[in-house]
Amino acid sequence: MNGATVLDNRVGSHSTHGPIQVTARIVVNRQIATRIWLMRLECKGLAQRIRPGQFVMVRIPRPSDPLLGRPFALYDTWLDASGDIAGIEVVYMELGRATRQLPKLNGGETVEVWGPLGHPFPEPFIGAKRVFLVAGGIGQTPFLAHARELMGQKGYGGQPLRDRGIEVHLVYGARNASFHAGVEHFRSTGANIHLATDDGSTGYHGRVTGCLEGLLGPDPTRDHIFGCGPEPMLEALAQMVSVRGLTCHVSLETPMACGLGICFSCVTKVKTPEGWDYKRVCVEGPVFNTSELVWPDRHSLVD
Repeated sequence: MNGATVLDNRVGSHSTHGPIQVTARIVVNRQIATRIWLMRLECKGLAQRIRPGQFVMVRIPRPSDPLLGRPFALYDTWLDASGDIAGIEVVYMELGRATRQLPKLNGGETVEVWGPLGHPFPEPFIGAKRVFLVAGGIGQTPFLAHARELMGQKGYGGQPLRDRGIEVHLVYGARNASFHAGVEHFRSTGANIHLATDDGSTGYHGRVTGCLEGLLGPDPTRDHIFGCGPEPMLEALAQMVSVRGLTCHVSLETPMACGLGICFSCVTKVKTPEGWDYKRVCVEGPVFNTSELVWPDRHSLVD
C-alpha cells in the first residue's frame, strides 16, 4: 500500500478504522465469464478494514475521461505467501467507459482505491436456520465473502470467526450459462448452489425469483434472504418476501459518483412515518431491509 490517505469517517464506513484512499497495485486481472473479470489488488490496510457488504471506489489514475471512480463490492480478501491479509478482490462486468478500460490493465499497473465504504451485511436474525443469497446478473459479487463469513470459514474487518456456521444457499440467475461467474469459488465454500438462466442453458429455466420460490418450502419462516442484482429483480424479491413475511436485505447497485455521501447522486426512496424520504446508498446503504424501500409503481414482477 502506497501513500494511504485517511478519509473523513463521518461520511463513510462503519469499519473500525474508517475509510482510506490508497494506490493499489494490480496483481491479477483475468476474465472469469462472458464480459466479467476478476481483479486482485494489493492494498493491505484497506483489506484489513473491509467487511462483506461494503464496497470500494476504483479509479484509473489518468487525467482523462472517465474522471470519477466506480463502485465495486468486496468479492473477497486474499492472503500472501505467509498467510497474512494482503489485499482485496473485486469482480466487474464490461459495461461503460470505465469498466471497458479496466481489462486493458496488466499486473503491476496501479489504480486508485478508496474504502471501505457503506454498511456491511447485518447478521441473520436470531433463530435463522438457512440463509439464501439471491443474485441476478453481476449481483453475486458481494456474496462470496459473505458466504465464507456466515459459514465460519473466514473473518473480515478484524471480526473473529463465527462460533458456528449457518446453512448457506446461493441462488444465482443470469441470461445464459456463459454469464455465470465465479461459481467454482462458491462451490469451494461448501455452500449449496442453485443456478437459473433466462434461456434454460443451465439449471432452472426462468427468473431467479422463481428458482428461489421452489427452494423455500411450505414453512420458510426460519430463512433470512439477502439479494443483489438489477432493480426489477430486487423489487420482485421484495414482493415475494413481503407476502411470506420473510426478513430480506438487499444490496443496491445504484450508480455513484463520489462514494462518500457528498454529491447526493445515489439517493434511493425509503419509507418514513411521514411518508417517504431519500437516503444516500453509499452512506446509509448499500444494504437495506426491503421493508423500508419504496419501489417504482409496476405490475407484479414475481413469477
